[in-house]
Amino acid sequence: MSEKVVPVVTRAGKEHTGTGQSGGAVRVSGVSPQHTPATKIWFGRVSNEPGYRSFPHHHGAAETGGYVLKGHGRIYYGENYGEFIDMTEGDFVFVPPFMPHVEVNMSTTEELVWLTARTPDNIVVNLPDVDDEILVGYSPA
Repeated sequence: MSEKVVPVVTRAGKEHTGTGQSGGAVRVSGVSPQHTPATKIWFGRVSNEPGYRSFPHHHGAAETGGYVLKGHGRIYYGENYGEFIDMTEGDFVFVPPFMPHVEVNMSTTEELVWLTARTPDNIVVNLPDVDDEILVGYSPA
């Protein structure tokens, strides 16, 4: 006998926090296999305090889509993280599977907040850290 699946609401303040993390990028899940009937998507909020950044990482086989709600973010990627793209409020971003990158809040005074969706789940594979100095234009808090 199959179990009936119904819509599930994750209330503000009740998000799932037992999800993959990467340094100063804090992820909380609103929809995921860990706390809803979802089987092929992770959807949540990622935030970086002013001047904070993630560790270098990738998301395994997961495709990642993001939407910036607030702030100025930068994603470093490529050889020695020498390339980057900037995002501000209202921008969408796609990060391919297995792409090593660093997510940065470029502001030292304002929080960076974005919504992120991944298929099939929130895979976070942390990589060896790098010195802040190699991240062009980044100033830590």
